Amino acid sequence: MHAYSESTGLEHHSRAAWGPLQAWLDQMGPQALAAKQEEARLAFYREGITFAVHGDVGGTERAIPFDILPRILTHDEWDWLQRGLEQRVLALNLFLADLYGAQHILRDGLVPESALLGNSQYRAGMRGVKVPRGVFAAISGIDLVRTGEREFHVLEDNLRVPSGVSYMLENRRILSWLAPDLFQRCHVEPIGHYPELLAQTLRELAPGHADEPAVVVLTPGPFNSAYFEHAFLAQSIGAELVEGQDLLVDDGFLYMKTIHGPQRVDVIYRRIDDDFLDPRAFRADSMLGVPGLFDVVRAGNVSLANAPGTGVADDKSVYPYVPAMVRYYLDQDPILPNVPTHVLSDPAQCEWVLAHLSDLVVKEAQGAGGYGMLIGPKASRVELEAFAARIRARPDKYIAQPTLALSTCPTLVDEGVAPRHVDLRPYVLQGASVRMVPGGLTRVALQAGSLVVNSSQGGGTKDTWVLRD
Repeated sequence: MHAYSESTGLEHHSRAAWGPLQAWLDQMGPQALAAKQEEARLAFYREGITFAVHGDVGGTERAIPFDILPRILTHDEWDWLQRGLEQRVLALNLFLADLYGAQHILRDGLVPESALLGNSQYRAGMRGVKVPRGVFAAISGIDLVRTGEREFHVLEDNLRVPSGVSYMLENRRILSWLAPDLFQRCHVEPIGHYPELLAQTLRELAPGHADEPAVVVLTPGPFNSAYFEHAFLAQSIGAELVEGQDLLVDDGFLYMKTIHGPQRVDVIYRRIDDDFLDPRAFRADSMLGVPGLFDVVRAGNVSLANAPGTGVADDKSVYPYVPAMVRYYLDQDPILPNVPTHVLSDPAQCEWVLAHLSDLVVKEAQGAGGYGMLIGPKASRVELEAFAARIRARPDKYIAQPTLALSTCPTLVDEGVAPRHVDLRPYVLQGASVRMVPGGLTRVALQAGSLVVNSSQGGGTKDTWVLRD
C-alpha cells in the first residue's frame, strides 16, 4: 500500500514548501538534530507537559513524545481545509439544534431514528432547551487524514470533550525556542492567539443575563490524564480552574465558592463527560459533578461548552450521515469527504465486512483513543476470528472502514530522518462566528509502518506549519 509523501509528493520531486526545512536539516547534521530532540524531551518533562496512559494502574505521567521536524501545509491547502472544516461544524451544530428541537431530520428520514434517539449519547432532557446562538459544539476537534495531493478525508469528529489543543500550542512554543533560525527562514502563520479566540467564543455563548460573563474550566481533578491541559487552558484564558466541589447550585443559578462568598458562574468550559456532570441527572455515583447543574442548564441560566448531548453527533454510528447533513442543512456539497464507512447494523453490510475482515479497520461506535479496534491487515487469524464473534454478537456496536494509506512526513527517529504516518486535528470554535487558528495538532505514528498515532499507543506529536501566501 503506497503512502503519499507530503515532503516529496507522488512524483518524488521536492516540494518547494519543504525546501527551507530540508536546507536546515542539511546544515544541522545528525548530531545537532539529536541534541535538539533531547532538549525538547527535557523541556516537556521540566514543564510538565504530560499525559497518563489509559489502563496504566500505576498512573505514571509521561512526557508526550514530540518530534522537532514540523509538518508543513501551504496557504492554499489550509484555505481549502478551513472552508471544509467551517462547513462541517456549521452543519453539525445545525443538526444538534434540530435533533433537540423540531427534529425535521427524523421526520424526513435522513438518519434512522434508532441511530439517534436510541443512541447512548442522546440526552432526552435537552429536548427543547434553547442554547445560546443555537451552538451545541463550541469547541470541535476534527480528525483529518491525507491520502494524496488534494485528498483529505474526515476520519472522526470530536465534539464531546475534544483534547490536545495545549499540545498544539506548546509544540509551537518549544520549537520556536529550539530553532528560531528555522522560523526566520520560513513564513509561518501564528497560532498563539488561540486562547484569545477561545475566550471570545466562550463569552459569546453566555446566557442573556450576563453582561460580563464569568467563565470557569471544570476539571475532574489532578488525577485525570489531561489535567495538564485543563490547567493550561484555564490559565491561558484567565478563567478559574474548578472541580465539582468548588461549585454549588442555589435558586436556579450556579455559583463558585470563593473566600469572598459565592460568585455567579455564567459559562463552563467543561472537561468532564456528560455522565459525570450532575449526579441527580446522570450517574448517581459520580462525585465529580455538581448536584442540580443540569436543571440550571435547562433553565438557560448557565452555558456549557460543549452542551450536554453533543456526543450523539460524534458517535461513529452517526458519522456516515454527516455528508448528508451538510447537504440537508446547508444545501451544499461537502468539501471534505468522509472515509467510506460500513454500518454493521445493516445485515447486508455486516455480512460483507465479515467476509473481508482481514482487509478492513473495525472500530467501536463509541470507542476512542485507538482502543477497541481491529486493524485487519495486521491481525492474526485468532484475532480476526475473535473479533468476528464480537461483531456477530453486537453488530450495532461497530463500523468498518478500508485501511487507508495515511500520508507520511519526515520524522526524526533513532535511525535518523524517516517517513512516518500522520493525521491532523484542527480545532474549530463556533460562537457568533466560526474561528480557527491555521494548523492544528499533527499526530505521528513513531513506529515504522504503524498507522496508530495515539500517544497512549506509541504515537507522538509535531508542530503544524501553515505557510503564509
